[in-house]
Formats: sequence, C-alpha cells, structure tokens
Amino acid sequence: MNVQQSYQALSAESKKALIAQDEIFAQMVIALFVRGHVLLEGVPGTAKTLAAKTLAHLVRAEFKRVQFTPDLMPSDIVGTQVFDVNSSKFFLKRGPVFANVVLADEINRAPAKTQAALLEAMEERNVTIEGERQPLPEPFLVLATQNPVEYEGTYPLPEAQLDRFLFKTIVHYPPLDAETDILRRYHQGFDAHRLADAGLTPVLGPEELVQLRQEIDHIAVETGILSYITKLSDATRKANDLALGASPRASIAMLLASKAYAAMQGRSYVVPDDVKTVALPVMRHRILLKPEAEIEGLDADGIIRRILASVDVPR
Repeated sequence: MNVQQSYQALSAESKKALIAQDEIFAQMVIALFVRGHVLLEGVPGTAKTLAAKTLAHLVRAEFKRVQFTPDLMPSDIVGTQVFDVNSSKFFLKRGPVFANVVLADEINRAPAKTQAALLEAMEERNVTIEGERQPLPEPFLVLATQNPVEYEGTYPLPEAQLDRFLFKTIVHYPPLDAETDILRRYHQGFDAHRLADAGLTPVLGPEELVQLRQEIDHIAVETGILSYITKLSDATRKANDLALGASPRASIAMLLASKAYAAMQGRSYVVPDDVKTVALPVMRHRILLKPEAEIEGLDADGIIRRILASVDVPR
C-alpha cells in the first residue's frame, strides 16, 4: 500500500474504536510517518488515550501509558539498574519509555527533571542509564496530554521543550451526532479496553512503515513552497502581538508535515494548501503572545490565521 491507501485504511479502522475526530487522528498519523511527537490538549474524557491505544494497535506497536504525577522520578520513565541478589550482578530494568507508542498522560503534572528525561528521549531517541546509552525501539512516538483547565500545582512545559513536539493538537468535544453514536455503540457492548473485540484489524507493521517514510521523503517540494514556509515563520517573528515567533524547527516541521499530508492526499508534490493545513498545529505552541495581546482577547490560532491570510501564496 502507498501512503494514501495506508492512511485511508487506518482511518477506516479507527472508526471502529469510535475515533470521531478525523483531523486529530490524521495529525497523530502524520507524526508517526515523519518521526515526530504530539502534544494533545483537551479536557478529560475526550478519547485521547483511546486514540493512542487505537493507533498503536493498528500499526502493531507496543503501547505504554505513564500517568505523570508530582512525585514521578526520571528513573520511573527511563528505567534503572537493579541489583540481582541471586547472581550478585546489576541488570537493566527498562522503563515504560522503551515502547513504540508512549502516552505521557498529564505531562505538566510532573516536575521539570522528569519532563526533561522524557523530552531527551524524544529528541535523541535513546536514553542514558548509569552512563550507558540505550537505544529506543523503532518506531517511537510520544503522545503527551495536558488538561487546559486545571493548572494549579502543575509544571508548564517551557517554550524550548514545547518546541520538541511536531504538533500541538487541540482535542474538542465531539459533534452531537458523533457523541450519540458513541453512546449507541457502548450500549451495544463496545469496550474501550478490548479493542480486538471491536473488530480492529492491524493495518501496518514496522517494515511497511519504513517504506511509507521513504515514499514521503520523495515528495516533491518546489522552491516557491520552501520560500512560503520560511515567510510564514518569519512573519511570526515580526508580528507586533508576539513576544516569541516560530523557530527554524517550526519551518522544518511544516515542511515534513506538509509532505506527509500531501502523500496522504495521493499527491507526489506539496501545494500551498498542505502548508496551510498543518500550520496551526505546528506553530500554535511555538509562538508566545505579548501580555497586552492576551488582555485584548487574542489567541495563538487567531494570530496564525491572520498571518496565513497576509502572506502571499505562491502560484
């Protein structure tokens, strides 16, 4: 299967697990395709964990979930050396980060040192335990969640660490008809803890994923599109309402995500609309509003949309 066929198969299967928001699932798939990570922000009960488990099941990936709490230590994430009394030797007890899909639930509730341990693994794709580098499995995708309402007693991620996420995805409440369908399916016996019983069939494996990534690498990008991406990032740096604009990593993220999105649409080249589609989740966590802009009621998405409307689109 090519990228478009693979995504369509993943999307169709995800419906069996009541993943009602196609846009959110698509962003998770894009991150998997381009070796990125996703920060999911939404109130509890909006199927963030279910979406992560579903994606892992559909790509034959090992799934681990970690509940972040204020007393969580770095060793609880990456693992540690444990002494075996019987053999009188130390052995490595691997932490939950040694999985293909890792859900870091409420990442902003853990202290900075624990957050940094996970974010180092995300960037380097290996961890150092007792001075020894341990490679992480491939594929490796981190899906971190945070609650946008309860910030008391939390440790907000600093901008430099937020920049490590390919996307910041806003998880909204489902439409009324979709929520009604969710109730109907649960009434008929659906169990989110037993996805196999819901009829979900794995679509991809690690070998197919490597081939899909190679296909995405060969998506054509014209010089005008590259210039368009850099102009969008530069416009955020010059915006009067922003204290911090998008970094060069944001430009790279827009390029990679645009190529993956184009391939998912069945095209071998990127068009400006691909860039516009991924611009919001790529940049919303990489810009910082000035206090006066927040007082006026502006938000990151509104400013990004204004910039998208102001920058000339290549012909």
